[in-house]
Amino acid sequence: MNMKGSLPLLILHVLAQGANHGYRIAGHIKEQSSGVLDFKEGTLYPTLHALEQQGLIESFKEMENGRERRYYRLTQRGAAALAAERGEWEQFAGAVNAVLKGAQNA
Repeated sequence: MNMKGSLPLLILHVLAQGANHGYRIAGHIKEQSSGVLDFKEGTLYPTLHALEQQGLIESFKEMENGRERRYYRLTQRGAAALAAERGEWEQFAGAVNAVLKGAQNA
């Protein structure tokens, strides 16, 4: 896994907390990462569409402030994928941290 590959995992995580639209998903990720992870529309929306094609999320339209917005929500399949990918990410991050800590002690 690489840092760019983390966006699908982050989207699934945000949607596990409830349905949301793209702008708010990106905003939540940016806020929770203290601005480090700032995914733009050109990256976010293709990833949302890919997750929807994979059946991990589904979209629906809803009115908000007199404007129709496309919201996304996690599917059961997406929840299972989130659990699996979260475990893989934690293992990956732990391994990278172990190597980096070892390098500092060398």
